[in-house]
Amino acid sequence: MAVLSIILLVLFVLVSLFLIFLVSIQSEDDSGLGGVFGGSSDSAFGGRSNRVMNKITAYVVAAFVVLAILVAFVNKSSDSSVLSSLSSQAAATATTTESTTGTTTSGN
Repeated sequence: MAVLSIILLVLFVLVSLFLIFLVSIQSEDDSGLGGVFGGSSDSAFGGRSNRVMNKITAYVVAAFVVLAILVAFVNKSSDSSVLSSLSSQAAATATTTESTTGTTTSGN
């Protein structure tokens, strides 16, 4: 399960970076970063690229959402195991504290 988690996390990061790139190169009225890659033309990748870029962005957003859900599902842990590990850590800390200080705690 750990290998699947790592693979999904790497894919998630790559899709996230690609989504940031896609959003940054899209421009409306030359106000974005699209002019950096396409020069002074009206569109960075040609006249019909706006429709194509919107479709690609929609697919990448869908992949981003699916990967986010999968990463959360694969990496989730049950509440009982988390609570039991926290209580055992707290008990170990209390025992260590009592042994080093030589005192016992009393409840009020």
